[in-house]
Parts: sequence; structure tokens; C-alpha cells
Amino acid sequence: MRNIVSASILSADFCNLGRDIKAAEDMGCEYIHFDVMDGMFVKNISYGLPVLKSVSGMTKSILDVHLMINDPIRYVKDFAVNGADIITFHVEAESDVKKTIEEIHSCGKKAGLAVKPDTPASELIPYLEEADMILVMTVEPGFGGQGFIGEMLDKIKELKSILAEKGLEIPIEVDGGINSSTAELVKNAGASILVAGSYLFGAPDMKKAVEDLIR
Repeated sequence: MRNIVSASILSADFCNLGRDIKAAEDMGCEYIHFDVMDGMFVKNISYGLPVLKSVSGMTKSILDVHLMINDPIRYVKDFAVNGADIITFHVEAESDVKKTIEEIHSCGKKAGLAVKPDTPASELIPYLEEADMILVMTVEPGFGGQGFIGEMLDKIKELKSILAEKGLEIPIEVDGGINSSTAELVKNAGASILVAGSYLFGAPDMKKAVEDLIR
């Protein structure tokens, strides 16, 4: 699978959000990563549907929506209608996983499954044949700018092996602490979609930063 960068706008300048999204697109980011936090599933609160609707009107990139919320099935249709292309939710959240995947697919969207660092890869096995993407959190979800958890490399490798055994070509996305050094590690482990926020939007040369992630 080819490598893709998903630019996390959690680290963008919200006074100049359109400018930052356009810059990310122009510099080679194919996905825009949209983190939704409810203050319950994780302690932080971010943005929601009105911002997503605005973002969807200013970008042609894939909108990669990551729901860090409780009972995500309640909101699937709303996020689908407001521009999400991929809707990723946590297996640890308070929704029936298979029914939530079905709900996402019924809206014509791709379904991603996310796991926190402490959740074993085995928790995903019952759902892999229905999923379109797997998201491995390489930091604790809820806040940007955290350090990469190196132990997650083994989880990525394990998932890659499980997928190969099942004959499934599902991309593995990683989110948290991604920079030019950790990108090389996660790609070697089997990931192909790299979420980056502060590394991209804080870079003096975003084009070079993107190239360093996908090379």
C-alpha cells in the first residue's frame, strides 16, 4: 500500500483554518484528519458538526473523521451528512461495534476502527472483515503533541500479520507522535496512513515535512 499523510487540524491555526487546510493539501496531504472529542470518552473537548460542515466546503481532500466520543452510533448520520468520508470510532466506546459499522456503511461512508494504547489487537479480530481501516493510537487519545509510545509498534506488526493471515488488505492508520523518525518505524511495522498535526503545522517547510513522512 502506498503511504498517505492525514493532516490533523487539531494543531492548525483556527483563526486561519482555511489557509492551513489549503496549505496541507497543496503540500501533499491527501487526508484531513478531524478529531471529535466529547469530554467524556476522553477528557478534552474539541469541535463538532458545524466545523466539519465548514471544512467540507473548503477542501477536496478525504475527510478522515476520528470520533473519540461515547455511543458513536447516535451521531453517524450527522457526521455523514456534514461531509465525513471515513468515520472512525473506538471499539472501547459505548456502541455495538458491528451495528455501528453497518450504520456507517448504510450512509455510504467507510468505517474505521480505533484502539487505545492499552487495548490489545485481539479486540479487533471479530470485526476486521467489515472494517475499511484500522487506527492504532500511538499516544493516549485526547490531546495533541504527546510523545510516541514505542510499544505500539508490536501492535501494528501483530495487526499486519493478522490481516495477512486473513487475506485482508485493510490499511493501518497511526495517530500520535508522528514525525520523520517515528514515521519510518510505523511504516516498517506495517502502517500506511500517518496522522500528523504539530509536526506538520509547526514545520518551517511543510512540503519537506510531508515528503519526509511518505518517502
